[in-house]
Amino acid sequence: MSILSVENLSKSFGDKDLFKDISFTITNQQRIGLIGVNGTGKSTLLKILADIESGDAGQKDHAKDFTVEYLPQEPDLDERKTVLEQIYYGDSEVMKVMRSYEQVLIELAQNPEDPSTQQKMLDLQQKMDEKDAWEANTQAKTILSKLGVASYEKKVEDLSGGQKKRVAIAKALIQPADLLLLDEPTNHLDNETIEWLEEYLSSYKGSLIVVTHDRYFLNRVTNLIYELDKGNLYIYEGNYETFLEKKAEREEQERQAEQKHQNTLRKELAWLKAGVKARTTKQKARKQRVEAMKDETFDTKKENVDMAIGSTRLGKQVLELEGITHGFGGDPLIQNLDYLVVPGERLGIIGANGSGKTTLLNIMAQRIKPDHGHVKVGSTVKIGYYTQNHEEIDDSLKVIEYIKEEAEVISTADGDEITAEQMLERFLFPRSQQWTYIKRLSGGERRRLYLLRVLMSEPNVLFLDEPTNDLDTETLSILEDYLEQFPGVVITVSHDRYFLDRVVDKLLAFEGNTKLRRFHGNYTEYLEERKLEQKTETEQRKTISNQEETRRSNRKRKLSYHEKQEWETIEDDIQDLEMKLESVSEEISEASSDFDKVQELYQKQEELEQELESKMERWEELSLIVEEMENG
Repeated sequence: MSILSVENLSKSFGDKDLFKDISFTITNQQRIGLIGVNGTGKSTLLKILADIESGDAGQKDHAKDFTVEYLPQEPDLDERKTVLEQIYYGDSEVMKVMRSYEQVLIELAQNPEDPSTQQKMLDLQQKMDEKDAWEANTQAKTILSKLGVASYEKKVEDLSGGQKKRVAIAKALIQPADLLLLDEPTNHLDNETIEWLEEYLSSYKGSLIVVTHDRYFLNRVTNLIYELDKGNLYIYEGNYETFLEKKAEREEQERQAEQKHQNTLRKELAWLKAGVKARTTKQKARKQRVEAMKDETFDTKKENVDMAIGSTRLGKQVLELEGITHGFGGDPLIQNLDYLVVPGERLGIIGANGSGKTTLLNIMAQRIKPDHGHVKVGSTVKIGYYTQNHEEIDDSLKVIEYIKEEAEVISTADGDEITAEQMLERFLFPRSQQWTYIKRLSGGERRRLYLLRVLMSEPNVLFLDEPTNDLDTETLSILEDYLEQFPGVVITVSHDRYFLDRVVDKLLAFEGNTKLRRFHGNYTEYLEERKLEQKTETEQRKTISNQEETRRSNRKRKLSYHEKQEWETIEDDIQDLEMKLESVSEEISEASSDFDKVQELYQKQEELEQELESKMERWEELSLIVEEMENG
């Protein structure tokens, strides 16, 4: 069933068309992944669907009571409100009663003996019953727990950036909606939370559209892909993996169509040049058709710039960490770490938010001096550092000027030269955009431009701090291709599972309490080992628990006076019940023609069987105690 219909929607930014005359229909339970190069209008489209922005043209149609919930890339929360007020916002009856109920829970915890608060709690419990709000409340609590949101009475302004993000996600998930719009929901979430979010969204009752660079997330959550590409919208049935296959097929078809077009145009031009006799009107029409064919364009150009970029020569000594210890505010993050980075290394640094990943990277880059220990850097090392918060970019520069400040030409491993213009094209800045002022670029386009500038410095040791945040999937594929052929060292902090699997073969994992694990393999292999360890730990705890239970049972008391009397008679009781059951069974056979009598006897038989089963279980319990007493 259709819940939203969009027709001929257009939106421009200055003289740039983000999308033009796009149409689509969203039906119930659809899971849509919205992808495209940064700057193509993905976030803008979500904002238009959420009625935050309006299109230049086109229309939307939906039911009167249609509801949309929108999660922006950066949390948009009221700093003055408490976490509770932000999460349970809205005027729906369920939300209002849940908000009041949670508030009184906080008050009751502070004043448990206050009669008026106790009465308010009783009144609200009744209202929760009346509004059938208990299920919604349980679901909300599960969401909050999984996202690690607590301290409901805290003001939003007192939260960290990561906490605000989690509150914003909780707010979006808890609100009932026909269409859920998520713009980069996985940014700054740890992988355990991302996996929970994947599972939760698979059973989400409404439809959803998600913009994300997390390709595993796209693959597991979506069943439809919308691609924005040069103002057009392409729709693909299936998840991200299917999209890649179908997009390759589409591009091949476009190349074939262009080839066919060029062949037809050549024939038509040859016909006209030959001056073949024809009636004037037909000849004129043919000329018009040829002119139209000349104007027709095909978007099939693919830049094939060699990605085997050279770099400054790197000697045998790269980086060596000796006895590195560091912390903040008395809390240690890294404890006595020794690590040797060798030429060609592909190292991923992983761990929960706040565990010390970026701090370690900054220590390696000698941007932070450790509390103890030191870093040895090889004399030939030239570091290129892509940071989370890129250095300030001069908005008054044009794209090409910004890149040429770093280098106008770089060399391949074979000694060939690649110009700044060619590299910009390879990183999805066509010639037509290269003379655009940087101030007119989107946030994602700026990140892509900053990444290219780092690479243009031709480093031999590349540090990447969360490179997948704010980069689109196509740019990430280009970066991964670049790194595959990069001859130097790559050290990256990332939570992107797909990126880590493609790029690294070693991991340093922050596992809590300053514990750093060294792991040879990619991220998926690391996760599999961790799950196996957790399973083993669970089994070991269960074994220990069972052993303790056995020890406790072995220390059981002796039979009490009443149990002794029970033990002396229980076997006779069992025998008596068995005889009664035999007697009832005979009576049933004899009364087979008397329906009422048989029913009465069946009931008696069932009661005797239950009593016998209970006596047998009790006999087993008492016999174990007697056996222990005799053996002990």
